[in-house]
Amino acid sequence: MSKHSHHHHGLAFGIDVGGSGIKGAPVDLSTGEFAEERHRIPTPQPSTPDAVSQVIAELVDEYDLPHHVPIGVAFPGPLHHGVIGFIANLDKSWKGVDLPALLKEETGRHVVAINDADAAGIGEVRYGAAKDTRGTVLVATLGTGIGSALVVDGILVPNTELGHLEIDGFDAESRAADSARDRENLSWEEWAERLQRYFDVVEMLFSPDLIVVGGGVSKHHENFLPLLKLKAPIIPAKLRNAAGIVGAAALAAEGARLA
Repeated sequence: MSKHSHHHHGLAFGIDVGGSGIKGAPVDLSTGEFAEERHRIPTPQPSTPDAVSQVIAELVDEYDLPHHVPIGVAFPGPLHHGVIGFIANLDKSWKGVDLPALLKEETGRHVVAINDADAAGIGEVRYGAAKDTRGTVLVATLGTGIGSALVVDGILVPNTELGHLEIDGFDAESRAADSARDRENLSWEEWAERLQRYFDVVEMLFSPDLIVVGGGVSKHHENFLPLLKLKAPIIPAKLRNAAGIVGAAALAAEGARLA
């Protein structure tokens, strides 16, 4: 890309905060690709708001970013207008913290923060497997739990926690997440039966036009996706572990005021 077109389509910085690492990269918004190499810094222990926001500022400082470049942060928990509700993977002191306000103070930049599954979903819809899909797209991230993102005609319905649907008396992700496959040593066929039940319920509730499956296990999609019989097409994610960074950057650039 020439400098000119780079500037024209703009740049945003995406950050993915996880329990073990904090990763960031500038994203070229015309392509959804990293404009420079991604950096990763281990998540500080204890992972308090102060410690994590310092690491985020450090990540941003690794790059020579013009001051107007917005920052998008994908965060492992639900955020209501930027304020963190429940928190599982980081220090408990995050509860009630206004993340964009904290980071604006720390970096002096415009910051948008969203749930990590939502960020991955927006990444896949803007640049990945669901690009140019009209209607209702469900992006399900199968990992330790089941993350969900619901995007309707390109607009995110934030903080859907569809991994926590109660199905057959169980918290759905406790039976159908990739971690359940590992823990119970399930064959692909046995796990696919659990996924079938899960996605049947989700389809009944939301009638998606497309289902995209992400998370590390999506690398092995040919072992389980063909076993599922659903109304909507169900396809693997494309951006894999870049999706959170890319989606967070895209939302920061759109200045999305997310609920």
